[in-house]
Amino acid sequence: MNWGKSIIVAFVLFALFIGVLVIVCMKESVNLVSKNYYQEELQYETRITAMNNYNALISKPVLLLTVDTLTIQWVKLIPIEKGSIIFFRPSDGGLDKKFDLTANRLLEQFPINGLPKGRYQIKLQWSGQGKDYFQERSVTL
Repeated sequence: MNWGKSIIVAFVLFALFIGVLVIVCMKESVNLVSKNYYQEELQYETRITAMNNYNALISKPVLLLTVDTLTIQWVKLIPIEKGSIIFFRPSDGGLDKKFDLTANRLLEQFPINGLPKGRYQIKLQWSGQGKDYFQERSVTL
């Protein structure tokens, strides 16, 4: 085989290699933290304010995690207009779970026995008395 054919074979093999890499990369799933990541980034100042409001609370809610339930116990009844608790799975966005909080309850329980084992971030957020509150905590189930 002469040099001309060897160069053509090398270019063809290189093109095939690049083609295989493109196909493999296109099949790889890309999980973002959130679908509205950039909009949430612009509103991060409100998140910091909500965290500061939570830290300023005298009686903070207590999160009790058992094998099959998450219990939120409010030490003092805090008027909740709206709120939610999110089990955020950093490794797989498809495993996230969201529960809505019920207004004016001292004790709330949420079933978590359907969640796969692994590391989660619990994001507790609620609004009440004209203020927003936010707490984030990492747990391993």
